[in-house]
Amino acid sequence: MNLGRMTKPRLSLVRLIEMNLGFLGLQFSFGLQQANMAPIYGYLGADEASLPLLWLAGPMTGLLIQPLIGAMSDRTSTRIGRRTPYFLIGAVLCSLCLLAMPYSPTLWVAASLLWVLDAANNVTMEPYRAYVGDRLPDDQRAAGFLTQSAFTGLAQTLSYLAPSLLVWIGFNKDAVDGNGIPDITRIAFLIGAVLSLATIVWSVVRVPELPLPAEEQARLAKEPLTLSGTLRDLKTALVEMPRPMRQLALAMLCQWYAMFAYWQFITFAVARSLHGTSDAKSEAFRDTVLTVGQLGAFYNAVAFVAAIALVPLARRWGAKSAHAACLLASGVAMLAIPGLRTEPALFVAMLGIGIGWASMMGNPYIMLIDMIPPERNGVYMGIFNMFIVIPMIIESLTVPLFYHSLLGGEPRNILYLGGALMVLGAIATTRVTMPSRR
Repeated sequence: MNLGRMTKPRLSLVRLIEMNLGFLGLQFSFGLQQANMAPIYGYLGADEASLPLLWLAGPMTGLLIQPLIGAMSDRTSTRIGRRTPYFLIGAVLCSLCLLAMPYSPTLWVAASLLWVLDAANNVTMEPYRAYVGDRLPDDQRAAGFLTQSAFTGLAQTLSYLAPSLLVWIGFNKDAVDGNGIPDITRIAFLIGAVLSLATIVWSVVRVPELPLPAEEQARLAKEPLTLSGTLRDLKTALVEMPRPMRQLALAMLCQWYAMFAYWQFITFAVARSLHGTSDAKSEAFRDTVLTVGQLGAFYNAVAFVAAIALVPLARRWGAKSAHAACLLASGVAMLAIPGLRTEPALFVAMLGIGIGWASMMGNPYIMLIDMIPPERNGVYMGIFNMFIVIPMIIESLTVPLFYHSLLGGEPRNILYLGGALMVLGAIATTRVTMPSRR
């Protein structure tokens, strides 16, 4: 196939932004989960030690869906493109789940909806990543992936900040339903539902996919989309996985174990540090949720700026060196957070978290795209997601085993563990042997 070698038109900055605008809605949805699922579970009576198990939906659906969808999209050919059908199906399902989530009457309903919501997000995610490799010439790929990273930072800034903004314009932060879920949470999820669908539709209308080359159309006609063919592609890709991609696995294990634990426990850790409370029904805990939302908004705003700054840095130093430095900054910040007792100090720590988060959403994909054959962009992007979700699954299954026995039931100790893993991830990144650029 010559998709990787065909001449692809360069996109203007405006078109590059419009192409990736769908990431704004997609990541607004992820941001709502990161900021609100732990509190929602707390409102509905969940025990802290069980939080990782309740978050299993994301990594499990990612493990099962993203490699399969990635391989399927490589074999898809429709009038609107090979990736676009997956964007649209995922966006519609995501919007419906966001509408329903804050009305969950019980813990099991919220957990079940999260499974469907994460499945929908995963249907969209990896085809969107593969689309960058399909659509952009080689010298614009770094800008494409880091534009997605910038939209991740912007979207999650807005999603984390949404409840606080609603309070600032006059909504009552203490107005809750019978289950303790605040009204401002429901409104934030409504905004997310609208954005999820609207931004994806805008992207696919304004920057449609390139038509497939004639030889690729002929290949797909001979090898149509079937389950057996998709599974065979997955098996072949796993067997033939490039060695540098395998080397990335250790770094990805460290950084994603750490980040997943951070999202789960940061609210509970800050509640203890700032207010000395572990009561999810208390006013102090609701105040902490707003504070953590503001902290999350700030680190994602930092990520937005950092992602833009990383474009020239990744070109000059290489994505590997830039990524290792960013992970180190994030690790130092996580190690510092448990000892901080004031909001201003926590905001300073968010600088490191934001720099690391910007890099995690961009640089590994820049590294990956130079390792894989272009005709397998979809399947390898899907497989690469296993390097994200498997660490999350390991974290979800292992933390409950030692949360009380080794960590004393103290969420701040989780952040010490996460910081150490981020530093190890930085070291592991430096040991990846990158291939020469194609």
